[in-house]
Amino acid sequence: MSAWPRPTTADIGLRAFARSPSRLFDEVTLGMQQILVSSESASNSEELVRHSAQWNVAIPATAGDQELLLVHWLEEVLYRSEVHRQWCVSCSVMLREQNGELQAHGSVSWVNADDVEQEVEIKAVTTHELQIFEIGVGKTAVSKWEEVPNFDGPGWVADVVFDI
Repeated sequence: MSAWPRPTTADIGLRAFARSPSRLFDEVTLGMQQILVSSESASNSEELVRHSAQWNVAIPATAGDQELLLVHWLEEVLYRSEVHRQWCVSCSVMLREQNGELQAHGSVSWVNADDVEQEVEIKAVTTHELQIFEIGVGKTAVSKWEEVPNFDGPGWVADVVFDI
């Protein structure tokens, strides 16, 4: 996994790295799920019955930013867990712009959320300190946080703060 919890003045933050924007959505999603789940439950998730699904979100392309799409995607993952009891354990998100929309289409593997012990509850995905940026070849995203490593490009970085 390429996502690390990072300190914030309040709540909980996450920084993720990936080689592409689509893969970055995967890493942020799995990083968020790791924040929520107990360590015991995380180690037992391989034993649970998995289901597959396609989860999709879209925003008007005029909004034009991947950050807003990421917020909507993560809110969908939380909604699926809380309302439909579908706990995402892996995903592969495809990003595209089509018919005037910026879209995220996720092929998701999920387990029954009742079989997963959560230690933390996320109330909301915030836009506070939210950013997605590209790191070019030979460049480094230097971490401000001791807990989070530096990342050498090429690749993409996301910072997200969750309201807990």
